[in-house]
Amino acid sequence: MIIAQLTDLHIKAGGKPAYAGKVDTFARLQQAVEHLNNLQPRPDLVLITGDLGDFGSEAEYRQARLALDRLLMPFYLVPGNHDDRRALRAVFADHQYLFQTQDHLSYVIDGLPLRLVGLDTSVPGKPHGLIDAERRDWLEQTLSRAPAQRTLLFMHHPPVAVGLEHMDVQRLHGADELAGVLKQQPQVELLLCGHLHRPVEFIWCGRPVYVGPAHNHAVTLDLRPGAPSSFTREPAMIRLLYLHPQSGLLLSHQSHVDDSDGPHPFFDQQGRLID
Repeated sequence: MIIAQLTDLHIKAGGKPAYAGKVDTFARLQQAVEHLNNLQPRPDLVLITGDLGDFGSEAEYRQARLALDRLLMPFYLVPGNHDDRRALRAVFADHQYLFQTQDHLSYVIDGLPLRLVGLDTSVPGKPHGLIDAERRDWLEQTLSRAPAQRTLLFMHHPPVAVGLEHMDVQRLHGADELAGVLKQQPQVELLLCGHLHRPVEFIWCGRPVYVGPAHNHAVTLDLRPGAPSSFTREPAMIRLLYLHPQSGLLLSHQSHVDDSDGPHPFFDQQGRLID
């Protein structure tokens, strides 16, 4: 099983470039979709971990669908801090999983080698995330129904500070509530997040937490206290999760979207290392 992650699309209405025209987020999404469709082997599904739109309008989501609907595999989404739940449900009304809950867009996808649990951490009108009592209880009940099923939990906001100060103030509030649930649910093997526009990996609650890289623009890697909020245009990457068919390990790879030179052989036709 191969799972691709797209995150932080920041699509604008009409495909307008973002940030004073510096980032053509729609063109970069189109390129990412084409890249995923052309991978061999092709991913089985795509998880989109929030911020599909830049301002959360229906026009932005309709624009995003012009690219996303070209994916040759299913995709599942959770909202981020730039998204609007009502508008997402309106434009993605055919995505029935978005209607499993009422006040938040959390859901579970069963019947796959990994059970997929999407957790809505968004707070309307706020940049930070939140695990409140309602979402904590929903998650606890959902996980308790399948204690023996290997599970991947995906959401927008990372649960800890990572050293990017202007992003850390927007991290997940109520992470202790999430930690309390996870301590009782060992079947959750991995947490997949977005929000940071950078590939970041760490261990939290005894699990790996993978934050998705950017396929459009990156938050600048500046770990100085008080560093300004800024972005850079770095090589585009997409995280791939690979459930290895023999070992059963859940592995992470990075796939570079932009063209690169190769592949070139290491050995000639006689099996000799090329000098």
